[in-house]
Amino acid sequence: MVIKRTGEVVDFDGGRIRVAISKAIRATAPPDQWGTLENGTLSAVVAAVVGEIDTRFTELYPNVENIQDIVEKHLVKNGMYEIAKAYILYRAERQQAREQHKDQVAEQSLLGKLTVRARDGRVVLFDIAKLTRTIRDAAQGAAPAASIAVDEVARETIRNIYDGIASTEIEKALLLASASFIERDPAYSRLAARLFLRRIYKEVIGAPLAADTLDADYRSAFRDGIRRGVNAGTFDKRLLDYDFERLSAALRPERDGQFLYMGVQTLYERYFTRVDGAVIETPQAFWMRVAMGIALPEQDREAQAIRFYELIASLRFVPSTPTLFHAGTNHPQLSSCYLTTVGDDLGSIFKAFSDNAQLSKWSGGLGNDWSNIRATGAAIRSTGVESQGVVPFLKIASDVTLAINRSGKRRGATCAYLETWHLDIEDFLDLRRNTGDERRRTHDMNTANWIPDLFMKRVLAGQEWTLFSPDETPDLHALYGRKFEQRYRHYEEQARAGKLRRHRTLPAVKLWRKMLSMLFETGHPWITFKDPCNIRSPQDHAGVVNSSNLCTEITLNTSESETAVCNLGSVNLENHVSADGVDEELLADTVTVAMRMLDNVIDINFYPTEEAKHSNLRHRPVGLGLMGLQDALFKLDLAYEDPDTMTVVDRMMESISYHAILASSRLAAERGTYESYPGSKWDRGVLPHDTLALLEEERGMALAVEAGGALDWTPVREHVARHGMRNSNTMAIAPTATISNIAGCFPSFEPPYKNIYVKSNISGEFTVINPYLVADLRTAGHWNQKTADELKFHDGSLQQMHDLSPHLRRKYKVAFEIDPLWYLRLAAVRGKWLDQSQSLNIFMQGTSGRLLSDIYQLAWQLGLKTTYYLRTMAASQVEKATLGSAYGYTQRRGNGTADSPGTAPAPDPARNGAANGAAPAVSAPAVTTPAVNAAAVSSPAATAAGAAATAVADPEALHDALPTPQACQLDDESCEVCQ
Repeated sequence: MVIKRTGEVVDFDGGRIRVAISKAIRATAPPDQWGTLENGTLSAVVAAVVGEIDTRFTELYPNVENIQDIVEKHLVKNGMYEIAKAYILYRAERQQAREQHKDQVAEQSLLGKLTVRARDGRVVLFDIAKLTRTIRDAAQGAAPAASIAVDEVARETIRNIYDGIASTEIEKALLLASASFIERDPAYSRLAARLFLRRIYKEVIGAPLAADTLDADYRSAFRDGIRRGVNAGTFDKRLLDYDFERLSAALRPERDGQFLYMGVQTLYERYFTRVDGAVIETPQAFWMRVAMGIALPEQDREAQAIRFYELIASLRFVPSTPTLFHAGTNHPQLSSCYLTTVGDDLGSIFKAFSDNAQLSKWSGGLGNDWSNIRATGAAIRSTGVESQGVVPFLKIASDVTLAINRSGKRRGATCAYLETWHLDIEDFLDLRRNTGDERRRTHDMNTANWIPDLFMKRVLAGQEWTLFSPDETPDLHALYGRKFEQRYRHYEEQARAGKLRRHRTLPAVKLWRKMLSMLFETGHPWITFKDPCNIRSPQDHAGVVNSSNLCTEITLNTSESETAVCNLGSVNLENHVSADGVDEELLADTVTVAMRMLDNVIDINFYPTEEAKHSNLRHRPVGLGLMGLQDALFKLDLAYEDPDTMTVVDRMMESISYHAILASSRLAAERGTYESYPGSKWDRGVLPHDTLALLEEERGMALAVEAGGALDWTPVREHVARHGMRNSNTMAIAPTATISNIAGCFPSFEPPYKNIYVKSNISGEFTVINPYLVADLRTAGHWNQKTADELKFHDGSLQQMHDLSPHLRRKYKVAFEIDPLWYLRLAAVRGKWLDQSQSLNIFMQGTSGRLLSDIYQLAWQLGLKTTYYLRTMAASQVEKATLGSAYGYTQRRGNGTADSPGTAPAPDPARNGAANGAAPAVSAPAVTTPAVNAAAVSSPAATAAGAAATAVADPEALHDALPTPQACQLDDESCEVCQ
């Protein structure tokens, strides 16, 4: 006897087993094998199954599941693996069908009984037809009708409906249900976004939504929202002086349809203004309010506000997060970054803590230069005791960072910088470790090395490095280039002569190894390079760049009397590119308007400290950046490692640089030059890409970066010579961690971290999938549930999906599959056009010390100014990805020699991941990485420097295996500081 799923007991029928297995055979085996299998193996399997049932179930009756389990076991035991697989899948499909039927029965039995509490307090019956209609209306225009299964979304929503549920909770359930389908098709992201927008409209407009009145209600709500914000004391009263009719008529409500779910959710939860807990802005009203706030200094405010609105509402350019938070408010702190220098006395140190609190309170990301603080054991003359060094003060700075919640929306974030010759540098390297004395750890503060070129030369030459206390070498921090090298050697001579009290000498390689080990283990301190930042700075006449900022893209002068400030925003390259190429005219217009907006921010900004106000008004720096570079490459059908990508990136970055500098010069003609312009590089006719030659000359070695461009720069040079510049600095590429979510593009210039991943936030978890990949797979006929499951199995990587074309696998490589050395070369191409820097994350898989050392040495050799987080993938994950060095870079070997430029070195398992089972990298054209090339530079000093740097005394000392990585994760909130 057998117990059926209904509980009914019936006679056992072995024939049913035979029929089921026969169906599996016919579903998997070739027809010419059916007869043999059914007459031979099948009979044996059925007999074995029946025999086991008779033996095992002597006292109890088996149920259907028991019997099916036994069938599966014997199919496998007889080597019928494909048939067993088909049988298992058939069982799963039947189970799913039964569950769906059961859900439908349950739904039908409940639908007539469930009640809902409406917004006005009424209790009404739950209306499934209304729910389905809402989903269908939202799906209109979100994607082709076939892409969205309305009934399935409705059914998933109903699973979370209960008796007495509030209508607002039904809206949340509907959103979560829609978002859960995003992994099936990116179209569901737009569906979820449109459903979220309906929720926002209800909250803001406060009336039933009707298609025939929604447009008018939307514009009216904008006007009402501004008045409510002013009356609540949140918005600037000057917003009431605008012509509301003109501005409301310029709103484009249909642009709300551009948003993906994550973009709308981010705006609603973190950016929209609330009064008494209720949101008072729709997306287009939000963009217009930001535009109005930025246009306040303009004479024709309405015209410029509309112009600014058009730019940001079309998502061609998005200002930084502080600007979005505070534009048009009573405290318009619109700047992103603040850089300070701390003096070597208690008054300056504790003022720095106070300044950090004030700057962080108003959403500023902080970069603190601590290199002036005397080292541990240095004498304090006034008290006659020895200093405890810089670490105890950094601990206090870390605690201040933790205590401040920026604008009530994000925790404070600070980065401390220390120069590499500081006697406390080794303790500084340990600050983020999870072991050791907690009183000497700063877990809530980022750290960065400020490395002079001389240190890197000595690492490469296998020479000694001397550490000093700043109180005995007071001018060293303010020097760079050859002047630094001369003075540093002078202090070394004094140390050897016994004229300095506190110093220490150690192999430069040993310190370099510890830097890299701590970077790999903790993600800190970041590697930043002092000399390129200063030698290429437009403001070399006005002071020294003593550090970078929180996200390492800002390189501005600081002193105890000047706190550097930078105002950021990013061009969305996705919206300037089509399959036909880059729209150069549109890009030029975007950059021109964006530069005007950024310049306005300086004048309307609320400055938390006088030092910040003084510096920003005197120098007027801005940082125009970019995002969506990967989107642009996808649209152009280019892989990140495609040789043509280098050309495209070079041209796009040159165009941005060209028009940013020209726009600033045009603003100077209209509004006047910045105060410290005389004597600057701009004044001397030196543009950012000209400074590569200056760096080569100062270092005495060549950079492997082509200095030329595709555009005629004569008009720009002539305009700057005639009218000057409005801004001391014009460009910096920030992380864009949050605003890229709003814009629906990939952040900054980064490749995708994964092609599919789970996003977690305060609303729950939902899957994010690369929409470009899905589109290409659909075009190729590969997008189906099997491919989606396989993509998830491979953790978002295509490299093991061999049924896909090589082009697709290459185009959709994720960050850890791209050779980090190629990634650096692209950064160098971008960097040559920048007057500041870029937030350059490094992606590395495996635990090769050789690779890690080569990465950061190459970054220095290419003339990069800064790097940001090191993103590591543990060795256990490497087998799912590919990483290779198929490029022909120059690579140092154990004997101190180098491969010839332009030829690929012999495979090295430690580099390409073969030791960990990784697949070989896709081959690519040879790329030459710059060895220190004495022959390329004519001066005797250059020859000497080059010769010293080509030989490493103990190269293998750099290349030990690294510790287990604990580097910071991509979703760290502090990544959002700048944008």
